Amino acid sequence: MPTFDICFSPELLPLFTLQGRVAVVVDILRATSSIVTALAQGVTHMVPFSELADCRAMAAQGYLTAAERDGRQAEGVDLGNSPFGYLDGVVPVRGRAVAITTTNGTRALHLSAAADEIVVGAFLNIGAVADHLRKLGKDVVVVCAGWKGNFCLEDTLFGGALAARLQADFDTTSSDATLAALDLWQAAQPDAAAYLLKSSHVRRLNHLEAHKDMEFCLRQDEYAVVPVFREGAIQAV
Repeated sequence: MPTFDICFSPELLPLFTLQGRVAVVVDILRATSSIVTALAQGVTHMVPFSELADCRAMAAQGYLTAAERDGRQAEGVDLGNSPFGYLDGVVPVRGRAVAITTTNGTRALHLSAAADEIVVGAFLNIGAVADHLRKLGKDVVVVCAGWKGNFCLEDTLFGGALAARLQADFDTTSSDATLAALDLWQAAQPDAAAYLLKSSHVRRLNHLEAHKDMEFCLRQDEYAVVPVFREGAIQAV
């Protein structure tokens, strides 16, 4: 039976062996939720960057640019880090390619490069991700993007929710990180939005008047897309 583990922060990735495993990168608030939404809305592919200048430069190649730093849309780009940027129609996205950089999520994608496959996970596509992992049948590591290297509650809750869906098919008992995430998810599941009101990242978003983003990002099974990061680009498989 394949194993299921959780890395609470990219800073801990040197302690994990990613070769031969599938990395599920998650940044619930909000990078991976936005990526899933973008591809579901017809974006052809996305190229993640660690540096803002590199992202901005892609505009010259016809890319839309999406960038966030410290929760706010960066200057000189088309989109921020809200999934509603791909839904509200202000910037038409269908059929376009997007270059994206965020404080945490795009960094976690690049740091997971050693994995056999890198899947972009969110509550919005959690069922599709679970089905994809069952088909692959490989050991899984959920890579939580966290906040500037620190643990964050919402990414860990996703890890617990995904583990709960895969308990029949994966070994979710041999990792203390997975057991802890499962316990957190069990506590939060009756009302995850209310549970996360205590989290530091949600308080940051509320300060930025982005509460509707949090509520949207916690919807489960909104989309059936499975974004995979390979050869420098994220595309739906």
